[in-house]
Amino acid sequence: MSQLDQWRPSASLGMMRRRAKLLREIREFFWQAGVLEVETPVCSRFATTDPAIDSFKTRYTGPQAAHGLPLYLHTSPEFPMKRLLCADSGPIYQICKVFREGELGDRHNPEFTLLEWYRPGFDHHKLIDEVAELVNLLSDEVLPVERLSYAEAFQRSLKVDPHNATIEQLRAAAIDHRLPGIETLVLDRDGWLNLLLSHLIEPGLGQQKMTFLYDYPASQAALAKVSGDSPAVAERFELYISGIEIANGFHELDDSAEQQRRFEQDNNQRMEEGRSSVPMDEWLLQALAQGLPPCAGVALGIDRLMMVLTESDNIRDVISFDLDRS
Repeated sequence: MSQLDQWRPSASLGMMRRRAKLLREIREFFWQAGVLEVETPVCSRFATTDPAIDSFKTRYTGPQAAHGLPLYLHTSPEFPMKRLLCADSGPIYQICKVFREGELGDRHNPEFTLLEWYRPGFDHHKLIDEVAELVNLLSDEVLPVERLSYAEAFQRSLKVDPHNATIEQLRAAAIDHRLPGIETLVLDRDGWLNLLLSHLIEPGLGQQKMTFLYDYPASQAALAKVSGDSPAVAERFELYISGIEIANGFHELDDSAEQQRRFEQDNNQRMEEGRSSVPMDEWLLQALAQGLPPCAGVALGIDRLMMVLTESDNIRDVISFDLDRS
């Protein structure tokens, strides 16, 4: 692409029309379901503590902030949406731009579009039903639905029990499948699990169907409840189509003290990795202390869904302007 052509959009006009149709259909789906569309701030005093995600940072210097107020562009609208739920909003959804530092590639753009919604009274299994219903509404053909537990996926592909295997057993599975550079790699248990999942399991998920992977290891709960089962599992799911992760959902954690513990654990991990800690969302913790209704929520990547629905190989083909043209 020459510099003279960089003013042009990265997506075709036909793709933009397809995208507009998809957004209209999403809004109609939630209108019919009685789910309220909301908007929440893009900038916040607080950042995501998740060690796998970095926030863009900016600064407000106007009235009431003579010395400047650090602000973070949201990586998800989750925290303010949960504050709305605690204020008795009922079921809600949002379509918005979100921002993640350092994410760029065939399936990543640092600015992308997220659909996020929350359903009081749902658990993660019931929300899976609604996600499948919505995706099939948006698809040209009805996709079969496969529900696969995290443990079943590892047993099927690698003959490994992910909840009980040792680090050495996980490392041996990687070596057996000839992943390059494994012999000198040093990872913790979740690191090995994530490596095996991303390199050996994910590519085969959701082929000519929707695959919902659910009940992750408790150590990967993120913002989900942890079951009282043995072994305990995180009540979360991810949706895969054509080997691509499309959505990530939780049976939402409603315990303020536990949420604060996880935020602090995240920041400790950041500092152990030589990175800065970030301000945890104190207002979310206050809202959770007042009471989050039992609910499930999910974040679905609009751009990635567009990619699989249109069989596009690169995210730039489904967004008006990618980073090179921003």
